[in-house]
Amino acid sequence: MAASGVVAPTRTEVLQLYRSLLRVARQFSDYNIREYSKRRTIDAFRDNKNLTDPSQVSAAFSDGKAQLEVAKRQALVYSLYAPKVKSIMDIKPS
Repeated sequence: MAASGVVAPTRTEVLQLYRSLLRVARQFSDYNIREYSKRRTIDAFRDNKNLTDPSQVSAAFSDGKAQLEVAKRQALVYSLYAPKVKSIMDIKPS
């Protein structure tokens, strides 16, 4: 345990969170939302990669877990109201 009483998440836990956020991003049917979610995840982890204070790391990790729960709910809601027509970005050339 750290001196301040805050336990920072392990590297494995952080990588699991990162992968989970990217996996949830792939579940969005809409191209724009899918790419936004992926970009936001990558940018947030890049911004926080130099954190060293255990309390800041723990706070960022907690925020990431909260964002994961929001993304899961949103992916479910978006899947219920998915458009019938694919986006031009999702159509593969033949």
